[in-house]
Amino acid sequence: MLLLALILSPNMSFFNRLFGSDKNIQAPDIPFGRYTDAYKTDLQQRAFDRSLELFDEGRHLEAYEAFMSYLKDNQADNIEWRKKDDTLEFEFWQGSQHITGTATAEKVKAESRIARADDLNVGFLRRLMEANFNLKFSRFALAPDNILTILFDTHVTDGSPYKLLYALRELAIHADKQDDLLLDEFKTLSPVQERTYGDIPEAEKEVKYNFLHRKIEEVFAEMDKAKPDPNTYPGTFAYLLLSLAFKLDYLVRPEGFMMDTLERIHGIYFAKNDRTPQVKVTSIRKELHKLLDRPKEALFKEMYRTRSTFGINPAVNHDSIVSLIEGELPNMEWPLQQNYEALALAVPQYVAGFALFHYAPPKPDRELFHLFFQIMEPAFFSGLGFNVPYAGANGSLNRSEITKRIKNIAERNRSHFPYLRPQVERLDFASPVLFARSYLLMIKELNLTKDV
Repeated sequence: MLLLALILSPNMSFFNRLFGSDKNIQAPDIPFGRYTDAYKTDLQQRAFDRSLELFDEGRHLEAYEAFMSYLKDNQADNIEWRKKDDTLEFEFWQGSQHITGTATAEKVKAESRIARADDLNVGFLRRLMEANFNLKFSRFALAPDNILTILFDTHVTDGSPYKLLYALRELAIHADKQDDLLLDEFKTLSPVQERTYGDIPEAEKEVKYNFLHRKIEEVFAEMDKAKPDPNTYPGTFAYLLLSLAFKLDYLVRPEGFMMDTLERIHGIYFAKNDRTPQVKVTSIRKELHKLLDRPKEALFKEMYRTRSTFGINPAVNHDSIVSLIEGELPNMEWPLQQNYEALALAVPQYVAGFALFHYAPPKPDRELFHLFFQIMEPAFFSGLGFNVPYAGANGSLNRSEITKRIKNIAERNRSHFPYLRPQVERLDFASPVLFARSYLLMIKELNLTKDV
């Protein structure tokens, strides 16, 4: 087993910051899943309210300073600002992209430099022209020194904190999405600056690379059994493929080409077109083959830490998670009755992965979904250096450790969710697939009502 002792942090890790500490669980400083800004503190919310008040009073630069306090994530080191004469200068990060800006009494400006063009290839110029039609506040542009840039500016009189929130979010997310994709596709483009943040140990990359290959090959082997026939039951195998894509997105947390491939897989299946489910399943398999065929060094380059200011996924309440579980979980009954356990298990894994891929769920739901993946993939987490005592020596599930961890999550969140009482006594430990079903049913029954 490969233990990453080098990445154990003496400070509070990301995992501890997000999920709290547990004296029985060592947590290497390894983040999982997509960044979310949904869990704003009361202090941040008050800063945003204050920025609106100051803006209405005409104290625009003070309003923008309060707005920056709203955006600042103390755990992510994501934003800085300074007052210089009559100008507020600010800079923040979104993934691998550095965004800079200024605010004066007249105007607010922000920009992010994406890539340098050695040759004005019509391909990427057309790509950015088309992207501009879908942008509401910002725009891609070409600077005189052939630097591809995304820009936003507005007069202060029309630059309320609400507008800045939406405009800077749009600019940041599109800048972060386009840089890796353009650099990978168009060889006439080069980075504007070398990345100096976010390198991770080679050992961690190796664990993630091996996990990626092993899981894709396991899914392909399951499909190749043709029991049942994928052409006859494409929906059943769609769960297998999509649950894999969502799992890789959450656990490997890739950037660039791999992240775009996983997003494309989702788009292939859910696109409203004339393609049959059989064709979509075949297309998804081809996309996963691209990851298998991608050189190891290329995948390694797309594994690095990022710091972000804006989350992509919308915040949802627990009712959305309940609806997701109620809508999808019954689809595991047929493969379970037919003893296709791998296909049955794919459904609850799909639900957990879908929730984390698409949403920023309430914090207890997010923590419980993360624990679900730890229980389902103990070898992966152990390889990264986590202590995950959820499987017994014979491969059975460790009831006492799992229930203890669930109760720990509930106790830590009860100050915000006073009625949070997971019904751990209803968990079925007879097999992984029965446990997975009962675990999601437990999540569905949670009461996340807050006291008014």
